[in-house]
Amino acid sequence: MRKATLRRTCVALAAVTSLALGATACGGTTKEDVKNEGGGAAASAGKADPNAATKKGLTVGFLPKQVNNPYFTSADKGGEKAVKELGSTYKEVGPSSATDTAGQVSYVNTLTQQQVDAMAVSAQDPGALCTALKQAMKNGIKVVTYDSDTTADCRNAFVSQASGEDLGRTEVQLLAEQIGYKGEIAILSAAQTATNQNAWIEFMKDELKDPKYKDIKLVKVAYGNDDAQQSFQQTQGLLQEYPNLKGIISPTTVGIKAAAQYLSGSKYKGKVKLTGLGTPNDMRKYVKNGTVEAFELWDPAKLGELAARTAIALSSGQITGKEGETFKAGAMGEYTIGKDGVINLGKPTVFNAENIDQFDF
Repeated sequence: MRKATLRRTCVALAAVTSLALGATACGGTTKEDVKNEGGGAAASAGKADPNAATKKGLTVGFLPKQVNNPYFTSADKGGEKAVKELGSTYKEVGPSSATDTAGQVSYVNTLTQQQVDAMAVSAQDPGALCTALKQAMKNGIKVVTYDSDTTADCRNAFVSQASGEDLGRTEVQLLAEQIGYKGEIAILSAAQTATNQNAWIEFMKDELKDPKYKDIKLVKVAYGNDDAQQSFQQTQGLLQEYPNLKGIISPTTVGIKAAAQYLSGSKYKGKVKLTGLGTPNDMRKYVKNGTVEAFELWDPAKLGELAARTAIALSSGQITGKEGETFKAGAMGEYTIGKDGVINLGKPTVFNAENIDQFDF
């Protein structure tokens, strides 16, 4: 796994400029070999042939929520590595803001005009991209969502970080242990429209209904829009509004880092517990200085890799996105497509002072 870094911002912006110019040249023509006339996993045309040869020379476009986000830099590097390993061409485009939904729609249209063979998209909104994605599929482009999903009829498959239920429930369990199953807690999320965040939060709320959490009260869900400054300010605001707050769950890598930064320099360090989803490289110093006891995450590069391998498997006809289909994802092993075209990467890993130095991403 490579260290998360911001150095790809310029590269990504250059790619955006290049694609924008290319789109003008390509115009709105469609592929001649259009086979998929409808959208989504349920409407995928044709029959899967798991023994079909893996096509080479494809073009796979990656469209993350935000190009200058270290998490997506790591994820998309995993996708790039897999695409190149499989003999195809990788492209990345995307907005610089995690809430620029109109920008994401524009980039979907750009990739469609470029006539890519497949695209992997982390959706900022479950429905806003659907018209553009369905148009892409009508043009014969395979659509995979990863990290954050659209509605099921707007793509062929969704590569999920882990079971949404696993993530939501385990984050509550981690925090509850840290605060002794008693006190007020808050959630610091990304954007209000983020489908993955909202799904996890619903499972958090359901987990809190268990009688063992009867002395824990969720007082607020705040939104930092995956922006470091906004997340920092939201953390500060939570502690001003709820002076008796005992813990915060932040299921976003940007949010948990910003919250840890605030807590580490405040009187609340070690008193207000913080957990959620973060990268080891972002959180290492906060674990070592006592601000954070434990947090969790999956391997972002593996998520990107699986998204790429899924996209190429779809383009090769090895899968169509239907429930029960299986495919081989290289050294990652075999995966089975679940209900509504969902593919789960695996269970998250918990990081703490004992194991955090074993990881470098």
